[in-house]
Amino acid sequence: MNFVFAAPWALGLLALLPLLWRLLRVTPPEPARVRFPAIRLLLGLPQGQDAADSTPPWLLALRLALAAALILAAARPLLDPAKPQARSDGTLMVVVDDGWAAARDWPARRAYLDTLLAGAERAARPVLLLGTAPPADGGPIASPRLMPAAEARAALAGMEPKPWPTDRRAALKALGTLEVGKVARTVWLTDGLNGEGSADLARTLQSAGGRLELVHGRTGRQLLPPAEDSPPDRLVVAIRRLPGDGPERVPERVVVRGLDAAGVVLARDEVVMEAASATVSIILPVELRNRLARLDIEGERGAGSVVLLDERWRRRSVGLVGDERASGAPLLDRLYYLERALTPHADVRRGGLAELIGENAPAVLILADTPLVPGALADRLAALVEQGRVVVRFGGPLLAQAASGATGDPLLPVRLRDGGRAMGGAMSWTTPMGLAPFGEGSPFRGLQIPAEVEVKAQVLAEPSLELASHTWASLTDGTPLVTARRQGKGWLVLIHTGANAEWSNLALSGLFVDMLRRVVALSQGGDAAVAGGALSPAELLDGFGRLAPPSGAAAAITEGVEATRPGPRHPPGLYGPADGRVAFNLGPRLPPPQALPLPSGALVAGLEGGRAEIDLGPALLVLALLLAMVDGVATLLLRGRLRRALPLAALLPVLAGAPAQAGDAIEAALATRLACVKTHDVAIDRDCLAGLKGLSAVIALRSTANLAEPMTVDPERDPVVFFPLLYWRIGPSQRPLSAAAMDRLNAYMARGGLIVFDTGDEGQPAAGPDTAELNRLRAVVQGLALPPLTPLAPDHVLNRAFYLLKEVPGRWDGTSLWVEQPGGSGANDGVSPVVLGGNDWVGAWAVDERGRPLHAVVPGGERQREMAYRFGVNLVMYALTGNYKADQVHLPAILERLGR
Repeated sequence: MNFVFAAPWALGLLALLPLLWRLLRVTPPEPARVRFPAIRLLLGLPQGQDAADSTPPWLLALRLALAAALILAAARPLLDPAKPQARSDGTLMVVVDDGWAAARDWPARRAYLDTLLAGAERAARPVLLLGTAPPADGGPIASPRLMPAAEARAALAGMEPKPWPTDRRAALKALGTLEVGKVARTVWLTDGLNGEGSADLARTLQSAGGRLELVHGRTGRQLLPPAEDSPPDRLVVAIRRLPGDGPERVPERVVVRGLDAAGVVLARDEVVMEAASATVSIILPVELRNRLARLDIEGERGAGSVVLLDERWRRRSVGLVGDERASGAPLLDRLYYLERALTPHADVRRGGLAELIGENAPAVLILADTPLVPGALADRLAALVEQGRVVVRFGGPLLAQAASGATGDPLLPVRLRDGGRAMGGAMSWTTPMGLAPFGEGSPFRGLQIPAEVEVKAQVLAEPSLELASHTWASLTDGTPLVTARRQGKGWLVLIHTGANAEWSNLALSGLFVDMLRRVVALSQGGDAAVAGGALSPAELLDGFGRLAPPSGAAAAITEGVEATRPGPRHPPGLYGPADGRVAFNLGPRLPPPQALPLPSGALVAGLEGGRAEIDLGPALLVLALLLAMVDGVATLLLRGRLRRALPLAALLPVLAGAPAQAGDAIEAALATRLACVKTHDVAIDRDCLAGLKGLSAVIALRSTANLAEPMTVDPERDPVVFFPLLYWRIGPSQRPLSAAAMDRLNAYMARGGLIVFDTGDEGQPAAGPDTAELNRLRAVVQGLALPPLTPLAPDHVLNRAFYLLKEVPGRWDGTSLWVEQPGGSGANDGVSPVVLGGNDWVGAWAVDERGRPLHAVVPGGERQREMAYRFGVNLVMYALTGNYKADQVHLPAILERLGR
């Protein structure tokens, strides 16, 4: 530990102590009160002149100590709990790994950096700040520049983890063009993962000057997508514990959740990790499985702990038309290979056409060499296609023969020529042909074509101008092999060869399975690749694993998700049109994680080494006040007036604790203002004050209420009765309340105060009973006299206290708002003393010194910020005026009485 002074110039006042000592040496004698004597009593009085008595040495030392305490308090001494560092006037270089692996404990990392830069600001050191992840604009990592520490702290406030890996080789390149000069201290806040260029970057930082300090935090865990051919009743996902997340063999409870698109938890399971990896099974019915939109690790923040799901993980119902089976020769059954290929990935039913197209018709209907004639069945099947079903047809001798009929087949994507085409027979001039590479507009694009796949026979399409636009696959001579046509919301697909091994060996290959899976995905709009092959970004994950609209340099994926690497141009998220989203997850595109090797000679520390300094100024002020009181008692004692001051002395214990509260209490009582409950998290407290500051400014512009600067209050020691509203942003480091603080808050709510509890759920609705945010809230409010709560009703006064609102978004949107049940306690004239939610409203309200927003709001952008401001105005009006709006329902009765 070491001491620093925030205002060292005040120490110069210590030079005045000798003069003060000189002035304090003399204490005039106490004047005596005597009655005017007779003249005769004046005779014989001594002629000498009395000298003043000297101040007792102990009183002199007391007063000098009092003066020294005041001077030291003015110098603001700070006790730094970290190990003392060598003092120097050189540059502070700070390198921050701001990739996906740093998201889990990002608030702690930011608090560490804020403390580090605050020390540099006091020492007037220039700072070099470098992030190792590529910026969101897609450009190269910029070479850091020397800046004041205050400017570096402002840049830190806007830094957030990226949803892609770090690029330390690019960071090294950015440092290579820098003239760093004399570097006194180099701090690398690492994510603990090794990567290309890590060793070279460490050597460069060590050679910059000063000893390299390697600071690490908790890098979290990684969630991998389940296998696409998972069993029908479950999804099996793998969890990795990343290097640097503590001892790998310490048992740890990990909970994995499955959520739908609205954020409702559909499934939840847990596992105890005793090694570096584990698996967990999400068990749920097929109906719920098909609703799953994402999997995540409960209580974990980061793109690496989120898996987005698309049609590849949903089981669709497939109907195979044909109830007859080839007895004794299953390989000759027209549906045998189809059934074997689709059963692991879909719910396959087999039956006649009339049976399958009933009320519960499957999403995909496959007809293998089954001609159709106009009639009721064909009309019913066509209506199902219009509604979104997919009909897949396979060629064969029967279909080739029916093509020459007079009526024609009404449900084919293209017209067929009479007869078929045979290749490789005794009477044929051609040999069996392979498949040509899939084109740009084909849903099969990206699949590998085995060289051994050959087609010996096919049905031929009638040449036309539109044939090329309907072709998804061709033979090497250009003859269409797969054609398709959109009809209504569904698809008609024809594979021009057979579904078994008679006409080709396609059914014997893995390509057959992959092609069928992509065709089945079309049943729910999974035709993203059909629109030209490019997948435009729709919703992208940020560094904390939240979906948001695309921004920055995000571009379309053109080479397939399997071949694309996550980065600024292709962040993980959902790509493609609204009716066919394709999930691009981070985990499968990352190499196996490896621990960062420790550079030789580097000092290794954790985030706990960056604890904030302890300000000794208030303690010195209290000491000075106590010394002043003791000095007053001593003076009264020397003058013989102590007996009269005994009642005042009885108040000394009360007055001794008052200085720490008196200033804030007086300031709070002089004006109406909002207040944040102190969380002891530097970043959260700063954002809360900035949010209430922005809200107060909006209220001043839009109403006659003029609120003073918001304050931070600590329920453990500060009075809270002066504030109409307390905003409590529950943070991960929130401390439990003492009994005295609970009594203070209970009395505040009982007397009409309003407390807003904000769990800050990062945009994820807290639907489960055991989410990390709700568990934190329960631990904090345990002991508070909270009334029964209910979701905010549309007709609640809070929705019309100033604006008419239908939604209450904040920085995020999607969580419910809870208030007191109607008729709950009956106190406060029906005004709820508690408002509970998790949309991080102060994050949406927060502004900097120039009034500019500090944070983006997702997913609604600036309109969502406006709605958040309107909710804030309603909230303050509700706290200031209560339920006067509810009284307006009695207005007709009042007017009727006045009319009488």
